[in-house]
Amino acid sequence: MNRKIISRRISDIQNSLSRLNSHVCAMDSLDIQRYPENYETMSTEAALRAEEIACQMRSLLYASTGIAKTEYLVKAGEAHGIEVNYEDGILEISMPRLLPKRKGRQSSLFLTDPLHAVLGQYIREHSIPGFRECVVCVSHVYDHELPDWCRMDYDNLQQKQILDTIAMYVMADDSGLLCDAYNTTELGDRDGTRIYIMEKGRFPSWVSGREKRMENISDF
Repeated sequence: MNRKIISRRISDIQNSLSRLNSHVCAMDSLDIQRYPENYETMSTEAALRAEEIACQMRSLLYASTGIAKTEYLVKAGEAHGIEVNYEDGILEISMPRLLPKRKGRQSSLFLTDPLHAVLGQYIREHSIPGFRECVVCVSHVYDHELPDWCRMDYDNLQQKQILDTIAMYVMADDSGLLCDAYNTTELGDRDGTRIYIMEKGRFPSWVSGREKRMENISDF
């Protein structure tokens, strides 16, 4: 890639950063108590703008350096805190909190690309049987200091893209014929998402034990 193209892409990133800064400044000056809906709109736009910038930076990195895409995305997954663990027949995936849906593809790439890389690496290094008839439980973790209105409807989150990515590696099919899906909400020290996948026979005892350990978990 020649210098002229690189400079143009860097200029695009700088413009995006300027718009992101404007969004963040507007958030800081808004009266959240009086205008919670406006704040939600502004914060969503800022978060999605940040995703777009990250994707722009990745694209520039791939095109202008010799760093392999997979190598970088594994590091990006680590930076996001994406973790995969398989124990006692249950696959657990921890990742950042899912954001509102957006028609543009960039926002979904922000998490799905690193998730692809981290899952692929874990599968290569560990023996995990494929799940056929299974249960997927998505636990949406919210910072306990946040007000209730900050908690979003499950249907408004980028959940399908994430589950499609996971299904490629460990599930025969994520259709309703073979896979039961459950959503729940819990409070924690910080926002995040935890996804659990298990055979259907394990679910009753697993969820019973989990409810006993966590008083603030919502009903399944």
